Amino acid sequence: MRPGLVPGDRLLVSYRRTPAEGDVVVARLPDGTVAVKRAAERRTTRTGEAGWWLLSDDPEVGVDSRHRGVVPATDVLAVVLLRVWPRPRAM
Repeated sequence: MRPGLVPGDRLLVSYRRTPAEGDVVVARLPDGTVAVKRAAERRTTRTGEAGWWLLSDDPEVGVDSRHRGVVPATDVLAVVLLRVWPRPRAM
């Protein structure tokens, strides 16, 4: 799949919206990196807490849950609503 976003895109996000499968989200990965990924499915972490399996739209590039594991739900910071620049587009 081609990536939906490229470096430099500006996004409108909601910190209040609860993620759903298929949403593009802003998340803190286990190594501390903040990244934009797609929420593929709900899973539980090794400690049993709620979490998300996050994937890159382009699996050839980037790091995601295949490399870092399940991301705790508390580390999913926001849901991307739309790209506002360079050309507005709903996510």
